[in-house]
Amino acid sequence: HHAILAGGCFLKQAVYASIATVFLALVFTGFQGIEYVEAPFTISDGIYGSTSFSATGFHGFHVIIGTISSIICGIRQYLGHFTP
Repeated sequence: HHAILAGGCFLKQAVYASIATVFLALVFTGFQGIEYVEAPFTISDGIYGSTSFSATGFHGFHVIIGTISSIICGIRQYLGHFTP
């Protein structure tokens, strides 16, 4: 956001920041998927399993939606749709 407001040569930095954001979101989602596979409990193992999978599932969904939004904004930034 600050790079876009600064304009000029900083517009390229905004694109790089979007790429970094998407990359880190994908890494996080990958680790969450690994955690789901490796978890020693299941959603049907009682209150702990159902609470854990529900909370991390809603958060993971939130991250996936944010990642999609960041990809769209990054593409629009690259195409020059945002100006100071």
